[in-house]
Amino acid sequence: MSKHPWEGTEVLISGGAGFVGGNLVRMLLASGHRMKITVVDNLLSAEKNNIPADRRVHLLHGSIAANRILAQITDRFQYIFHLATFHGNQNSICDPLADHENNTLTTLKLMNHLKGFRQVRKLVYSSAGCASAVKTFGTPKSTREDAPISLVQDSPYSISKIIGEFYAMYFYRQYGLSAVRARFQNVYGPGEILGAGKWRGTAATVWRNVIPVFIYKALNRLPLPVENKGVATRDFIYVEDICRGLMACALKGRPGEAYNLASGKQTKILDLALAINELTGNAAGLKLLPRRSWDNSGKRFGDTRKARAEIDFRAAVGLREGLQETIAWTRENLPVINKCINKHGKHMGL
Repeated sequence: MSKHPWEGTEVLISGGAGFVGGNLVRMLLASGHRMKITVVDNLLSAEKNNIPADRRVHLLHGSIAANRILAQITDRFQYIFHLATFHGNQNSICDPLADHENNTLTTLKLMNHLKGFRQVRKLVYSSAGCASAVKTFGTPKSTREDAPISLVQDSPYSISKIIGEFYAMYFYRQYGLSAVRARFQNVYGPGEILGAGKWRGTAATVWRNVIPVFIYKALNRLPLPVENKGVATRDFIYVEDICRGLMACALKGRPGEAYNLASGKQTKILDLALAINELTGNAAGLKLLPRRSWDNSGKRFGDTRKARAEIDFRAAVGLREGLQETIAWTRENLPVINKCINKHGKHMGL
């Protein structure tokens, strides 16, 4: 492998204006001066200004499932990252048809379009660790990549992510499409803007993943909403680590294989809330709420051994360090975040 493997390459990133996608674009731009990146994004859950203003980056505004967009994706890309998604579980429960349109259909149409391409060295598909984890509030075991996939899923989002894995395997085995499945755990970090994009019918449009919600509320001196006494656990991974993992999947991942992009550590939601209140100096405490009725995936974390052995990936940023960085970024970007939240005020009574 060359010292600068991204030099001279063309990269396609669906969902490249989103939280993870925008961070990935910036990391790739820093990794290769002579490269081109095409971002496809319909801005359903993202903002256009999250795409770096760089002559090497070109935006195709629209869904990756749209025929007019697919017509512009020709056989010239060496690496493709399929990150476009209908974010996330609660939005998919509110509108499963929209989840199908923006998760399942996007994956099928993109892979079907790529099946005859010859320049693609690797297609990296972003899957979800929640879909493969055992649903338990008991003592969890780390989820391995070869763990059986249950037919019992908590949301259309997790169903669509697993269907995407099925399609990745099908197009790899049937057509030789070099697809690698990257299973995300709970990603957090700078760049996740609450309320980004368009209204999607539920308050989860604004109140997204737990860490940005907790940090925003803590900075505004509000109590943090903790469900089911905070007994649930999650595997939190910093966004820069996720992006390094995606790049490792592209350069080193074996086609047809899945890799956990995880810290390998579980953190109780109660402990997370207490840490964020401490780091922000928030004295408002906690607001205890009942368990979410749909969420049976109480405790989970990813097994990291395969990713370490095969693609030399391990998470480098510890949770406390990552929280401090994310708090600092959020504090600096509160005007932007407030603007995005407030644009949904007519729906949410804000």
